[in-house]
Amino acid sequence: MRSRNEANEYVLKTAKEHDVKFIRLWFTDILGFLKSFAITVEELEGALEEGMGFDGSSIEGFTRIDESDMMALPEPETFQLLPWRPKEQHAVARMFCDIIKPEGTAFDGDPRFVLKRNLQRAADLGYTYYVGPELEYFYFKDKYSTEGLDEGGYFDMTPLDLATDLRRETVLTLEEMGIGVEYSHHEVAGSQHEIDVRYTDALTMADNVMTYRLVVKQIALAHGVHASFMPKPVFGINGSGMHVHQSLFKDGRNAFFDRNGEYYLSETARSFIAGLLRHAPEFTAVTNQWVNSYKRLVPGYEAPVYLSWARRNRADLIRVPGYKPGNENATRLELRSPDPACNPYLAFSVMLAAGLEGIEKGYECPEPVQENVYLMTEQERKDRGIATLPANLYEAIQVAESSELLRKALGDHVFEAFIQNKKIEWHEYSTQVTEYEINRYLPIL
Repeated sequence: MRSRNEANEYVLKTAKEHDVKFIRLWFTDILGFLKSFAITVEELEGALEEGMGFDGSSIEGFTRIDESDMMALPEPETFQLLPWRPKEQHAVARMFCDIIKPEGTAFDGDPRFVLKRNLQRAADLGYTYYVGPELEYFYFKDKYSTEGLDEGGYFDMTPLDLATDLRRETVLTLEEMGIGVEYSHHEVAGSQHEIDVRYTDALTMADNVMTYRLVVKQIALAHGVHASFMPKPVFGINGSGMHVHQSLFKDGRNAFFDRNGEYYLSETARSFIAGLLRHAPEFTAVTNQWVNSYKRLVPGYEAPVYLSWARRNRADLIRVPGYKPGNENATRLELRSPDPACNPYLAFSVMLAAGLEGIEKGYECPEPVQENVYLMTEQERKDRGIATLPANLYEAIQVAESSELLRKALGDHVFEAFIQNKKIEWHEYSTQVTEYEINRYLPIL
């Protein structure tokens, strides 16, 4: 791996070779919205060495106005040209940044730092955390309606239309930016699509998710349509999820794999599952952070509601994929509750924290559920000890607010800012008079 100085030199050389004029410095607020400001190439060397100052008081969850000075320090390994900008002359590049204080120390409110801190906890135990999210999204004709571009279904090979071409162009753009793509296909609902990026370490993947969401939207915008990662934009059809495949590696080997274990799972894997199951209600406010997220988490649309795990059943919160049984590198867990509108830095942080808690404290993993959980009676689920995820954002906030694990994973700064933001969102939502209420009650009351 290159040293920081070598990486900086590579960036400066590449910028010169490609006639880069502008560099966009990227970071996220606590909700996962991409933030950016541009510098010229003349400022690049100084930015790489010392960072660039900006006002952090205007960024959600960052700082108070009396301590607003922040520095964005670019990560040279994330340097990439933006393919949708001019390339022949005055090209534009981007780099992800770590947010630091003026004295040079890490800023606790930076979601990227939160993930780095949790990854360091894993590294101290000898683990590297790998993830592979599957992000679903919709194409709509504009951002003011939910009129789709096609009526295809899961894996449909529909006639070539605009949606097909958009997905193809998106895949090519992602690969041009150094992001490997494994699959792309039509999803269950009309005009719903999915592109799966190649499994990698969690920090790289969080950066990739941010890039992915922007690329999907950018390509759609260039063709005059709107791409949305809203979890449940249309009533009565499947919402969009972000199923996250994950595993831990130790000394170059998959710590979740045991050739002699049931389902080829090691005790480490089973404890990780137990950690996810126990703490899922606590971290759901992070993996499903919007009021709308809970319109997806209802029975009947392939979204998990119950705290159970299984080998193949897609109704459960956690699935152990069986595509390549006995293959060490393919052994992994799939958490099915997160949605694609989360902050990936925080989402990966809380998943990892929950799993490590299970490993460190030796949580006992319950038996897998082979039956369809949705078809069980409430009493049957109670007898099996199968609890549920929070039913709405308010419930999720209530559970999250009292979670020691969540506070430890996010750190005090992000934890308190995040909870406060979500309380405001719930209050704003709960005081709205909706179209449903007008249609239902106005004629009869």
